[in-house]
This record gives sequence, structure tokens and C-alpha cells, in this order.
Amino acid sequence: MSLPSEQAGTPGVHSPADLSKKGWFIKFLNVVERLGNLLPHPITLFALFCVGVILISGIAGYFGLSVVDPRPEGASGRGADGLIHVVSLMNGEGLRLIVSNLVTNFTGFAPLGTVLVALMGVGIAERSGLLSAAMRLLVIGASKRLVTLVIVFAGIVSNTASELGYVVLIPMAAMIFHSLGRHPLAGLAAAFAGVSGGYSANLLLGTVDPLLSGITEAAARMIDPSYTVGPEVNWYFMFVSTFLITILGTFVTERIVEPNLGKYDPQEASIDLAAQKMETVTPEERRALKKAGWTTLAVALVLAILVVPEGAPLRNQVTGDVAGSPFLKGIVAFIFIGFAIPGLVYGKAIGVMKNDKDVINAMSESMSTMGMYIVLVFFASQFVAFFSWTNLGAVMAVAGADALQAIGLTGPLVFVLFIAMCGVINLSLGSASAQWAITAPIFVPMLMLIGYAPETIQAAYRIGDSVTNLITPMMSYFGLILAVACRYKKDLGIGTLIATMLPYTLVFFVGWVSFFFIWVFALGFPVGPGAATYYTP
Repeated sequence: MSLPSEQAGTPGVHSPADLSKKGWFIKFLNVVERLGNLLPHPITLFALFCVGVILISGIAGYFGLSVVDPRPEGASGRGADGLIHVVSLMNGEGLRLIVSNLVTNFTGFAPLGTVLVALMGVGIAERSGLLSAAMRLLVIGASKRLVTLVIVFAGIVSNTASELGYVVLIPMAAMIFHSLGRHPLAGLAAAFAGVSGGYSANLLLGTVDPLLSGITEAAARMIDPSYTVGPEVNWYFMFVSTFLITILGTFVTERIVEPNLGKYDPQEASIDLAAQKMETVTPEERRALKKAGWTTLAVALVLAILVVPEGAPLRNQVTGDVAGSPFLKGIVAFIFIGFAIPGLVYGKAIGVMKNDKDVINAMSESMSTMGMYIVLVFFASQFVAFFSWTNLGAVMAVAGADALQAIGLTGPLVFVLFIAMCGVINLSLGSASAQWAITAPIFVPMLMLIGYAPETIQAAYRIGDSVTNLITPMMSYFGLILAVACRYKKDLGIGTLIATMLPYTLVFFVGWVSFFFIWVFALGFPVGPGAATYYTP
């Protein structure tokens, strides 16, 4: 990750003089940054983990490592001797297993197909200009009194459009605040808080939902081979969390961050602020947005007809319920349709998509950005498969669950520790999918064994993964945010940006964790459609 170089003598996280002034927390973050930079690329990391699993399984298998299987006798996958044994891959049988399943591990990895299919629909909406125009209309047209709230909200919603929030909204928010006579870095911080701190919250399902649910399902099947986790399992909680993070983000911006920044001095800018222009939504774009809006309503109406009435074709044909229905099982297809059709209508109206080639090019361009992800999935899928074959995950989960039970930490408070641990791990491993692919095979089975459902575990993980995105230089867009910030404060360093965003992390953590406990344990609400809170083997 490239970061703008700091000027000689400029106060920043890399300056010894500044470190003594900033205090222990910035020193800690500086250490985290340096240690994080020592980590290899996530793809290399997964390749090393694969090798590590093979070696550890060989050693553990040689010594006959095993634990008592907590599942009831006769349960699927339970051994006749009632034990879970570590299976070695460092032998001929292990080699044959690896070689013969290398391709199917990759092609059968649940998040791969679901993410690619959903992204093709998002790609049409994004390349047509629909998402950018809708975001600009929402933010630029906002009341001056509500502009902070709208920016944070728009940042959260922008997560359905991959990098659009980082590339479009954050620079735009800084410009809007400056045009209103407010500190531009406060606008940048508000948008960054919504886009990155509220990464897991949203009104709609996005590409991250099938990505995480596929990893969760694979981890859950270490304990229950028939367990399924759909992309929609956290939707209720994440939908309501959108409004929580919007309120918290607005509060922190207006009551903490902006007052601390003080009055803005234009002399601190490294660019010509007078030359900055915000692109307003043109009349042609407004007409196209109206057509896309009516199309979205029509798609929603058709979908409602297919799902809501009794006996509708997309309901569960056995129970008649929405739970377990083709609608929920095929939710990725509806994500694709929900973005593709309005995107196509907008593109036609604005003149960007004139024929089928333009639509195909839009989908192709969205796929071309996924090369790194596909390579990462190849190695991640091997790691997940190896971990499952060796039973290392199950053994570690049982040992961890036994340890939690031994110290009496089996109640809901275990999630505070779990969420905090996910947040700390995120400081050094900023990718949500990479982090969850590594940690899910350990924590999902472990928490299942003490009675919690994978859906609830995943919702808790998403809180920890989101709140520390704002203060870790390992987050993939951190360099971009720093570069935008340096336009308005030319001597700004990493430490200043982290210090600006730290109040959001702290408030989001306390507020979101508290809300999680109220929603799940106090009120007993499910985190998503058909999602269980507790798991019974």
C-alpha cells in the first residue's frame, strides 16, 4: 500500500518527537502499522497457512492428538470411538486427497460464484452511472442542517457499490463541507466513518453478505455437516444498524471531531480550493434517475407478488413460509436483478448503454477488477479445505470451548471478548474476507459448541471487523483517504488521520456492541430471516 510521503520534520506518526507528544495509543498504532507491514500479502499468507496446516497435521497425527467429540452418539460425522482425531496430510493418502481435490476446492468454494454473480449486476448499475448519480443527488441535495447525517448515511449505503464510496463520496464530502464554510476534514471523516466504519451495516444485501456467509457455512459444517448459512442471515440486524451508525457517526462528527479540528485555514491546503467543483446532477441524469426509480419499484412489486401471497412460487413449497424458501436461497440472483435492470434502464436513458455490447462490457469491466480476489479465493479455499480435512479446526474449537466452560465464560459476555479480538486482528489484516476465512474455522465451531448459532456469531464478527477499519493503515483504501486529506492539510500525517478517526471507532464499538446485546439477548430478536440465536448439537 502506497502512502503519501511525509515532509522532513513534519509531525506525524513516524516522527520520534511527535510520538512523545501523541501518547501511548499512537505509539501502539505505530507499532501495529510496522508489524502489519511485515506481514506478507494475504495471498502469500494463505499459501503459508496451507503449508502450515499440512506440517502441523503431520506432527499432531504422529502423536495421535484427539479430543472427545461433544456431539451426541449417532450424530452425522461422529466417530465410533467418540473422539475427534487429527488427520495427517503428510502421507500418501493426504497427498492424493490434496491433488485430486485442488480444483474442486476452488470451484466449490461457496463465496466465489455468489460474489461474482452479484457483482455483475452491481457492475451494470455502477458503469451506467446510476449509483454515482443517485449518491450525488442524495448528498448535494441535502439540507444544510442534515448534511452530516446524509453524508454518513450515504457512506453506509454506498457499500453495495464496492469502492464507489471511497472514490466518489469521501472526496465529495470534503468539498461539500468546505463549500458550507465547515472544516473539510470533518466532512471527509464523516464519509469515511459511514463507508468504512459502517461497512457491515446496510439497507440492502451486497456482495459482502454471500462472501461471509459462504465462509461461515463451511466453518459451521465442521460441527454440523448439514448446516446452511444464507446471505440474508444478518439482514435484520444490519438494516437497523444502518440507522444506529448514521446517528452515532453524525453525533461524533458534530460534537467531537469538528469542534476538535477548529476553524479551517485555507492556507493549509495543498491544492487550489477555488478550482474545486462539485458535479451537480444534470436534468438528463434526473430524468434517467426517475426512470430507474420507477423500474426499481416495478421489480420490487413483481418480486413481492412472487413471494408475499400464500402459495406464491418463491415461498417454501413444503412449509409455506419464507424461511428456507427459494427466494432466500436464491437471494444472490435477486441482488443481480435488483441492480442490473435499473442500471440498464438508467444507462439507456442517459445514452451510456446503447446496445447489448455496452451491457456486456459493463459486466466484463466489473469482473476485470476481481482478478486479485479470484487468486486469493484459490488459496483461501485450499486452506479452508485442508483445515476441515485435518480436523484441526474441530479439535481447536473443542479445546477452546472446554477452556471457556472451565473459566465460566459461556454466557453472552463472551461476545464482547470475541468482537474485541476481531477488531484487534483487523488492525493487521484489513480484508474482511481474508480475516474471516482464517478466524471462522476456529471461532464458529468454538462458539457453536457453547451454544451459539453461526448466524449470530457472524453478526458479532462483522461489528469487530468494521469499527477498527477507520484506524488501521492496513485497510486497503487508507492510503487513498490520506491522500485526499493531504489536499486540505498539506502537512497531515498518518497519526493525525488516525487520531481524527479514533473517536468514531470507540463510540461505534461501545454503541454497536451494546445494541447487539439489546437486539439479540435482551429483546430476543433474530439477526436475520430464519436465523437462530442459539445452537443445539
